[in-house]
Amino acid sequence: MKYLIIGLGNPGFEYKNTRHNIGFKFLDYFAKFYNEKFSSDRYADICEIKYKGKKMYLVKPNTFMNLSGKAVNYWITKLKIPIENMVVITDDISLPFQSIRLKSKGSDGGHNGLKDIISVLKTQNFPRLRIGIGNEFLKGKQSDFVLGKWNSEEDQIINERLKIILDLIWSFIVQGIDKTMNEYNNR
Repeated sequence: MKYLIIGLGNPGFEYKNTRHNIGFKFLDYFAKFYNEKFSSDRYADICEIKYKGKKMYLVKPNTFMNLSGKAVNYWITKLKIPIENMVVITDDISLPFQSIRLKSKGSDGGHNGLKDIISVLKTQNFPRLRIGIGNEFLKGKQSDFVLGKWNSEEDQIINERLKIILDLIWSFIVQGIDKTMNEYNNR
């Protein structure tokens, strides 16, 4: 069975370790956990992990966050992965810092990366994992906040949460989305 794990973020060193790039940060952790590396390919950096009869393709689009749909569509089509076997990992300012919420489908919630994926795939019926980055910003400063880097305390907390997120992804693959949502949401 094949799975596509999409982490949303912006390519480039200047975006590394920003709140908006939590999807990339998690995929880097996932690959490192299994001693695998990403390679550059069409529209994305990609890493293949084989474990217990499962094949996971970790994809970090290099099309910039707001144009992620092109990369997602390319890889889901090329690898012939059913949409229910794909999960998109993204930041969410409407969730409290460090909270996680897995959903089987839904709107873009104001997230431009999800909006583009929904537009290109012509459906919002795909799993997504939202990771709360909080909303501690002044009015009109949302962009500065999401493109800002974690402070040292936040970074430590997020790094500790990465293992829980990895466990959640494994649960999604092994047990399915419903059991995983019941076990991990609001944790």
